[in-house]
Amino acid sequence: MLHRYLRDFAERAVPRYTSYPTAAEFTDAVGAEAQGAAIDAVAPGTPVSLYVHIPYCHQICWYCGCNTGAVGRPRRLDAYGAAIAAEIATVSARMRGRVTSVHFGGGSPNALSPAAFAELNSVLRNRFDIAADAEWAAEIDPRHFGPAHAEAFAAAGIGRLSVGAQTFAPHVQAAIGRIQPLAQVAGAIAAARAAGIGRINLDLMYGLPGQSMDDIAATIAAARRLMPDRVAMFGYAHMPALLPRQRMIDGAALPHPAARFWQRALAHDLWVEAGYEAVGFDHFARPHDSLAVAARAGTLRRNFQGFTDDPATTLVGLGASAISQFDGLIVQNEKHVGRYRMAALNGALAGMRGVARSGLDAAAGAVIERLLCDGTVDAAAVAHKHGSTADALCHDPQGLSQLAEAGLIERDGWRITATAIGAPYLRLAAATFDRFRASSGGQFSKAV
Repeated sequence: MLHRYLRDFAERAVPRYTSYPTAAEFTDAVGAEAQGAAIDAVAPGTPVSLYVHIPYCHQICWYCGCNTGAVGRPRRLDAYGAAIAAEIATVSARMRGRVTSVHFGGGSPNALSPAAFAELNSVLRNRFDIAADAEWAAEIDPRHFGPAHAEAFAAAGIGRLSVGAQTFAPHVQAAIGRIQPLAQVAGAIAAARAAGIGRINLDLMYGLPGQSMDDIAATIAAARRLMPDRVAMFGYAHMPALLPRQRMIDGAALPHPAARFWQRALAHDLWVEAGYEAVGFDHFARPHDSLAVAARAGTLRRNFQGFTDDPATTLVGLGASAISQFDGLIVQNEKHVGRYRMAALNGALAGMRGVARSGLDAAAGAVIERLLCDGTVDAAAVAHKHGSTADALCHDPQGLSQLAEAGLIERDGWRITATAIGAPYLRLAAATFDRFRASSGGQFSKAV
């Protein structure tokens, strides 16, 4: 693949667009009442994805942007388990859709003991209508995942694990507060496979403090020996003003923008050379994996879990800070665990912030999703399906023209296609259809 670093474009800050509108547009004008109405409106049999959030980790990593805290005393987890069980009872009593996938995220779902995870899984199965062929997946911290957790997860039906590795360079691990030798990660994956969990995703990062091109190459060489089915190669977003824990990271040690770009380029080329297919702008998958199959078929999706082959458009989030997405609404649960527990244990829905999605928002979101998933979109055709026009959806036509003049996209009317050098910059093209970007004060990661 051709790579070209264009500083004026690479250094712009834009959303990752795991939703549209993005979380920067959430307000407290949307809450539990709207959340309840949206749940009630889900038609019987509608495919629904469940996201279950565990906001605890045994150790807090400095780079992390997730809503999570240290486990501390075990009774904190017991109290949280009781609250999320209560929320499951409240939501399931109102929700008539059929669950087609369940994803445990965090934090670290394996912060729960094997017994507690099994109990939570049992509550979900007893309360919701879950399809027999539903996919069950979970994120894990490999530093605290051994045979006991692997067996409990496998018994609960987990078939895919996302393993947080980030980097295998010891000096970079020290710089981000996450020490985990390669042997430890390999041991966690081996335990999972021995228990029958056959599909492994590996999460890696570039743009970390002190990270070099040699570190990227060495990490990928080591990661290849673990034989993951999928790889997510995320760019680190340094936002210490929003995420206080990132103040532990020395900003002066971060790779400069050009170095960051070439780290991404190297990672792309190494994974493709290893036989993985590039999916979206930061994922890679083996050709047989369902993510690669979806990308080739044009059915790839993008939601709060990133790029996915999950076809469900209704997402129900459970747990503190979990986000739900419905046709006309995005709503996030209370972030503060104490206040979340109070609402859940009193039989109330926990939605506290969100945004209503207009018809134009749905149309723009569809354009953005197809552009990021496919690298091309007929914006006029998508707009027409939503009763709109591409002219009405594009809020920065000049920005789109600038991308075309720089050779990053090609245009045939409203057919927009990334060029050979344009794929890393696609979020900039997506942002031209974002009506909030001119006024939003949100902080976002660099485009590349």
